[in-house]
Amino acid sequence: MKIYETWENMQNLCQTEMQQRELWATYYQQETDAYKIILANKEFEITGTAKEIAEKFNMETAILAPFLDGINTSLKDEIDVQSVEEETEITLNIIPEKLYYNMLNAKAKWLYELKEWNDVIPEEKRIEITRAWRQEQQAVSATTVGRNDPCPCGSGKKYKKCCGK
Repeated sequence: MKIYETWENMQNLCQTEMQQRELWATYYQQETDAYKIILANKEFEITGTAKEIAEKFNMETAILAPFLDGINTSLKDEIDVQSVEEETEITLNIIPEKLYYNMLNAKAKWLYELKEWNDVIPEEKRIEITRAWRQEQQAVSATTVGRNDPCPCGSGKKYKKCCGK
């Protein structure tokens, strides 16, 4: 069975909100531990079967599915997560800067604030990545805003009393 299907079945078996919270808490803890291992060892090329990689990260194989789904956009070569089985050979070629950027984008503060980042990407570079991310998130108005028009930031104030100060 494909590990993504197993993950979906695990979610479907959670019938109460408490069970859902427990499942996601387990996932987030195992995900955090996996990133700590990756960053502490500065191991950005990981090869093996899905089962071997899950064992390396002390992770349940089914929980590897959402982990792979999350890290996929930070890889040099994305993988088809939905087709991965326990014995599927996979290679994770992680681009650290892209991983950090994607953690910012996912608003995963518990991940992008890991102390292990200090030895991987210098603080100045992380600040630069954060600035670039924030700049990309800013809404840019195609039309000119008049002084008495509502502020485009959505505050409900007039532009002159808000961002136009």
